[in-house]
Amino acid sequence: MKVLITTSSFGEDAIQLLIKSGFEVINNPYRRKVTQTELIPLLKEVHGVIAGLEQYDYDILSKSELKIISRCGSGISNIDLDAAKKLGITVYNTPEGPTQSVAELTVGCLLCLIREIPRINTLMHAGKWEKSTGRLLKDMKILVIGYGRIGKTVANILSAIGARIFISDPFVKDEDIPGNFTKIDLIKGISKADVITLHSSGEDLMLGEKEFGLVKSGVYILNAARGGLIDEAALEQALVSGKVAGAWLDTFQQEP
Repeated sequence: MKVLITTSSFGEDAIQLLIKSGFEVINNPYRRKVTQTELIPLLKEVHGVIAGLEQYDYDILSKSELKIISRCGSGISNIDLDAAKKLGITVYNTPEGPTQSVAELTVGCLLCLIREIPRINTLMHAGKWEKSTGRLLKDMKILVIGYGRIGKTVANILSAIGARIFISDPFVKDEDIPGNFTKIDLIKGISKADVITLHSSGEDLMLGEKEFGLVKSGVYILNAARGGLIDEAALEQALVSGKVAGAWLDTFQQEP
């Protein structure tokens, strides 16, 4: 049985486990998100796929011999579930898989932003010795948009450091949020946050020109969720103007 792994990278131990179990493993030859045109020939004679964020619509699924799709991550909005059901394709996701790694990456990149680590490192390698104090996470107001597994983990880590946590998620009940966190409306949260970190599973735009007009001057923006959540042109304008002090994006509106 052939198994296609479409993510740009994948753990070698897991690959070896599949091989030892009798599967023929096909890796993503492009080492990036595959297009639908590229995906069709890759799926030839493949019965199982470990999927990234590429699109699986009816056209793709109907041309395949797939029996199972296992999404490497929690979101499955890139898969036409009705089409999969109609064609007898079972769909799974792995919500716990990326939780800790994405949360730690987010916190690490936030520290890089507020302490200006990349900029200072670049200057030092250019022979320029510039001292910068940066900012402290302690007592910063952090708006976590999306209180799922990753959002919760990010909030817990930042809270342990001493940050003040605000949660914006319309699907979470007040009683499900710890007493030391504050649930807040999105617009109110945007206007008072020192840091806005996106962990929503949705696809709709959340930070556009209007929202960037409401943020505090000097805010930091992080997106480890979906590229479509941020209007990148509006973000660029906010960065150039200095309204946004720094941004880290792990995903983009248009990816290679």
